[in-house]
Amino acid sequence: MIYNALIAPFAEQDFMRRGLASVIVLAFGVAPVGVFLMLRRMSLMGDAMSHAILPGVAAGFLLSGLNRFAMSIGGLIAGLVVAVLSGVVARSTEMKEDASLAVFYLVSLALGVVIVSAYGSDLDLLEILFGNIQTLDQSGLMLITFNTTLSLIVVAVIYRPLVIECVDPLFLRTMGRAGAAAHLAFLALVVINLISAFHALGTLLAVGLMILPAAIARFWSRDISAIIAIAVLGAAVSGYFGLLAAFYMNVPAGPAIVLVAGVVYFLSMFLGPAGGILRRVITRGHLEA
Repeated sequence: MIYNALIAPFAEQDFMRRGLASVIVLAFGVAPVGVFLMLRRMSLMGDAMSHAILPGVAAGFLLSGLNRFAMSIGGLIAGLVVAVLSGVVARSTEMKEDASLAVFYLVSLALGVVIVSAYGSDLDLLEILFGNIQTLDQSGLMLITFNTTLSLIVVAVIYRPLVIECVDPLFLRTMGRAGAAAHLAFLALVVINLISAFHALGTLLAVGLMILPAAIARFWSRDISAIIAIAVLGAAVSGYFGLLAAFYMNVPAGPAIVLVAGVVYFLSMFLGPAGGILRRVITRGHLEA
């Protein structure tokens, strides 16, 4: 019974195995980046950047159709351009970086939708916006694997500056070029991992597997290393059960994965030992007694 419900779909269906492999590999790339976004209070920036890559993805689609490599290159260029331009505007005017980024992401989202709508079908638009991990081919899996490997290497190199900035955001600014280089490298990591997540979840939901597992992990530990490990596990588990839900309910896998992650988040919010609601209630009751 358990085998038929939880294992058989992956044992018997090639597309389910590829989807599971993709989401597990993806978890190792997006979850650590999501943790640092959360700890640096930049979670909404991840959401903005996931929309900012859409014009580049749309341009790649316009030139080569649903070619994953072309759309990835286009999305990478668009994401980096938006990140740089929003920073330049914030430093050259009185507008804050978050407001500048919001303007660019809204324009980028609208432009991308217009391009795909004008030159593609409704199905093309849906796949670009919401993804289809169940149709991910070998080339898509290899691309995600490459991006995740690159991401892990860069995180290992800039891990110490990232941790320091979570504790003291002003410290890196005093380091001059080294601090700026670490910040730019981290922004590049955000874009690279959003490109990976785009192939599985689409541009609108790509940030879901980056931020939700990080938020889940925050309720279970206060140690950064443990938070990263729990976030990776949370992303992989959400992907596994999300794929099963999509298979049995015949719904798109991307939204199903994000919804499962959302359910795990709310459970963690109530049960988590590191600031969860139940822990707070018990602690408050103990103190009042």
